Amino acid sequence: MGGIAALARAAGHRVTGSDQNVYPPMSDQLAALGIELIQGYDPSQLKLKPDMVVVGNVMSRGNPLVEALLNSDIPYTSGPEWLSRHVLHGRHVLAVAGTHGKTTTTSMLTWILEHSGRQPGFLVGGVPANFNVTARLGEGTHFVVEADEYDTAFFDKRAKFVHYRPRTAILNNLEHDHADIYPDVAAIQKQFHLLLRMVPSMGRLVVNGGETHLQQVIEMGCWTPVVRFSANAQQGEWYADLLGAQDGSHFVVKQNNKVWGEVHWNMMGRHNVENALASIIAAEHAGVSVKESIDALNAFGGVKRRMEVRGVVNGITVYDDFAHHPTAITTTMQGLRRKVGAARIIAVLEPRSNTMKLGTHREPLKQSLQGAEQIWLYQGPEVKWDVGVLASELGSHARVHTQIEKMVDDLVAEAKSGDHILIMSNGGFGGIHAKLLEKLKK
Repeated sequence: MGGIAALARAAGHRVTGSDQNVYPPMSDQLAALGIELIQGYDPSQLKLKPDMVVVGNVMSRGNPLVEALLNSDIPYTSGPEWLSRHVLHGRHVLAVAGTHGKTTTTSMLTWILEHSGRQPGFLVGGVPANFNVTARLGEGTHFVVEADEYDTAFFDKRAKFVHYRPRTAILNNLEHDHADIYPDVAAIQKQFHLLLRMVPSMGRLVVNGGETHLQQVIEMGCWTPVVRFSANAQQGEWYADLLGAQDGSHFVVKQNNKVWGEVHWNMMGRHNVENALASIIAAEHAGVSVKESIDALNAFGGVKRRMEVRGVVNGITVYDDFAHHPTAITTTMQGLRRKVGAARIIAVLEPRSNTMKLGTHREPLKQSLQGAEQIWLYQGPEVKWDVGVLASELGSHARVHTQIEKMVDDLVAEAKSGDHILIMSNGGFGGIHAKLLEKLKK
């Protein structure tokens, strides 16, 4: 929603917004753009007499501002619908969908188009280091959008991505997530198939060849050419040779045994190698040569809050990562382990997504956290299950905290030079990163 606000501001509109508990980097970006942010949802905000209210999917019936809006004659719409009508229409839309990797892949693809001189517009759910903003109208014909499968608004329960009508679509992976609205994988697959129905026959579907759930979606009906990729040569015509660099920091791009070139970058993990392959294939459909794409990836700066090093104090490295699903946690942990070798990893997790707060992923979490020498879990007030049970099942190297300040103090007492503290949350986590670094310095 912050990115959509930025696009509306760039289009010349006066933009205001309301929310709760806003935190950086988005709060800083909104302030820099001159977008007035109103805390809370008081109905008096409608005295501004807006021409249009764009409603985010966090808003629900019973919210006082929603009720006042419905009782008024003020027009309203959803973020995806506004984006579709006022930004995407008439452009070559490249959409990036999947349970994991959307933000990073969207950022890679956007950077490739930018590096090749195409000046794309974009909307991404993070802050790409190569741009330092989450959204831009762009001056070219291309627009890259992170295509989320979460529902659109309280009045439109379809996935957000059905509004985008892409010409090029990346399907990275598909797992059960968003348990508050999707009871099982089949429900999510139905939404993905609605997306497939909108990609034209002259378009391109870029699909992870190792994902069974995606193949099942394609078998439901597909009218668009499919190009498959994988880090495994047996699962896609586009694949990678890791050249012994198992952390993914160096790999060769191949297509049916043809060698296109090598990528040397600061990213890590097999999942990011696959994100890169998907970006290369999608960019090729937009007219970018594979060589240009490889050159761009060699200069890719990553994304804030995706294995971002927030600071190093006295040999202790603190990372910030958005991982909020067991699979994402697993790949993040594996990538960090390959980077740091035998060094001690302290994993700090806030179960914050709706699915995490419900406890749906409790069992898979046990396995995904096993790669750390120590596991610190935060029992937030909105978590509906006893995190302590998970900690006891993980063993003596796991512990639970209910207060962030106490957690920070204990981390400072525990950490020693050479440690890697990996903090994982899809929210602000009470500013734990800055608090930890400050106390480590002291």
